[in-house]
Amino acid sequence: MSQHQPQAASGGAFRAPLLFAAMAALLLLEGTTGSWNSALYILNTGLIAAIMALGVNMQWGYAGLFNTGVVGFVAIGGLAPVLISMPPNTGAFSAGGFGIVLALAVAAGVIALAVLANRRLTFQRRVVVVPALLICGFFLYRAIFDPAANAIEGVNTAAAGNLGGLNLPVLFSWPVGALFAAGAAWVVGKTALGLRSDYLAIATLGIGEIIVAVIKNEDWLARGVMNINGIPRPWPVPYEVALQDSPAFLERAAALGIDPVTASTLLVKLCYTGLLALVLLALIWLSQLALHSPWGRMMRAIRDNETAAAAMGKNVTLRHLQIFIIGSAVCGLAGAMLITMDGQMTPGSYNPLRFTFLVWVMVIVGGSGNNWGAVLGAMLIWFLWIKVEVWGPQIMVALTSGLAEGSALKQHLVESAAQMRLLTMGVILLLVLRFSPRGLLPEK
Repeated sequence: MSQHQPQAASGGAFRAPLLFAAMAALLLLEGTTGSWNSALYILNTGLIAAIMALGVNMQWGYAGLFNTGVVGFVAIGGLAPVLISMPPNTGAFSAGGFGIVLALAVAAGVIALAVLANRRLTFQRRVVVVPALLICGFFLYRAIFDPAANAIEGVNTAAAGNLGGLNLPVLFSWPVGALFAAGAAWVVGKTALGLRSDYLAIATLGIGEIIVAVIKNEDWLARGVMNINGIPRPWPVPYEVALQDSPAFLERAAALGIDPVTASTLLVKLCYTGLLALVLLALIWLSQLALHSPWGRMMRAIRDNETAAAAMGKNVTLRHLQIFIIGSAVCGLAGAMLITMDGQMTPGSYNPLRFTFLVWVMVIVGGSGNNWGAVLGAMLIWFLWIKVEVWGPQIMVALTSGLAEGSALKQHLVESAAQMRLLTMGVILLLVLRFSPRGLLPEK
């Protein structure tokens, strides 16, 4: 046995580099056989997906928290570029901004009074006073909030109809997006983290959908489903038009034999790649430090046996709240980065399939509890999610080439090929759970 141990250790040491090299080869293959624009798009969106996977891995891999409301924290993080970096809607704040602030203050005050009454009063008084406070507070809140929201939505409705932003650099909005998600996670965690894991999953699923529904329907906040376009780019990412107007850039593109439009698009994507990769590497570095610290060992001890950890004097509920907030903040950061790269806020695109289920598949396939595994799983699953949508119809057309033209079976199979990637995700998940249940890069 001792003779085989060094070989096993060597294989384990080379496993991660080999898998990442294979992932890089897939991206290079896409660039050489398809287009470099497509390869860089997959890479950039994959880097953002990796940040989301890191956040979920912190919650599940470190502490065993089953958060199925990831989409809500991504969405609330996506609000930050709108509220921080967009120009203000002239006249909107004076029309109803103070009313919105007053209404939110009233809501917070009513909730605080209800909590205080619930703690201080006897049961007989509590069952009367707390509901009365909440009902009266709700009607007072709506009496202030509704006129203010209607006034804001009435200002330049065709082009804006919302508060607008502070017109600050968009890079400031990224940490603000993390703070937005952290604040929402604190509220969710204080109410839901005392639940058992299956009930926590149900609660976070519902809360995530509530957050998305609010963003879709509150037009005064971010125009709802009417969307917001023209979100500014972060420094140092340039605009394609500015590059194409630059004689120096045109000269370099001509020297490389690339047309200016393609060259400008590639350069913009490469700038995003460098910026996103820098953020991801910083998060991995911090995550690795935390994972291997006494705090990280304590979190894993709580994950493995909450009863034993509590018996050793650890505050399990507080630590769960802490890691839930941190993981959600990372997801909110990814949401702000995604909105920035897309250049638009589209609440209708916040689909739980993409922003919850797919992120969980990334973590499970990559290796729960392993930060590098979460990144690898995110890049691989996202690559397949994008490419299988293209490969599916092509494969189905080839498989049905022997069937007669106009055949009902052939038509049905070709039309159903658009759902091939859902089938592919399920098959990959089953194969990994069967042959490598701890993921491609298991936790050590």
